[in-house]
This record gives sequence, structure tokens and C-alpha cells, in this order.
Amino acid sequence: MAGLPPQWGGLVSAMRHLGERQKVIATNVANADTPGYKTKTVEAPEFGNLVSGAGGKSVVRPTVRVTSAMAALGANVRSGSHIVEDRHVSETKPDGNNVTLEDQLLQLGQVQADYATLTNLYAKHVKLLKVALGRGGQ
Repeated sequence: MAGLPPQWGGLVSAMRHLGERQKVIATNVANADTPGYKTKTVEAPEFGNLVSGAGGKSVVRPTVRVTSAMAALGANVRSGSHIVEDRHVSETKPDGNNVTLEDQLLQLGQVQADYATLTNLYAKHVKLLKVALGRGGQ
């Protein structure tokens, strides 16, 4: 995000994340009747990625290597993808599909509310910049 104030980089990242969540929710709804389809979700952004580069310091997430004993107990290896199977589903149909339209609509409502909040923050930043530049902030 070269050329943007540091605060805007976080807003841009958050809005991209919300756009990705909206796409995944739309895919879930489109597959609500597909036998065997498992609901997907987008992992939340890593906190370390949000604060990396602030003041030249970075936060590094520790790496965990899954041993065979851990795997035998049910631990799973994280894939590189940020789209993962949603483990918080309310029901699974007899055909193996676990998409619940009510859950997807609730998630979509949350995305909409978060997007409205971020848009409001962006507008306030623009207004502050206009005030700082002596353009009245109208």
C-alpha cells in the first residue's frame, strides 16, 4: 500500500477480507443443495500481518510442526489457503451438505455491518485530511 497513510493500509486489508468473505458466503449459498458440500469460511487476518512494518518491527507467528502423535489425536495441518472448512455449523443434512441458509444470512449481515463501519472510518479519515489541508472538511 505504497503512498497511503498507514491507517489506510489496515482499512484496505480489512475491506479486501470482507470482500473475500462475501464471495465465500455467496459460494456457500449457491451450493446449499449440492450433496456433500461442506460450508467454507475465510480465516481472520493474522494480527502479526496487521502490525508488521509498524516502526520497522514485526510480529512473527510461531510455527508448530504436527507430529504423528498429534495427528493421531486429531490435530490437522493448516493449509496455506485462507479459505477453510467452517467447523461452526448448526446442522448437516442426510446427503452430507452442511450449508444452513440462516447461518449464511447472519454472516452476510455481519459482513455488511463491518463494511459500513469501515466505510465510515474511511470517510472520517478523508474529512480529517481535508481539515488538515485547510479545505474545511466539507
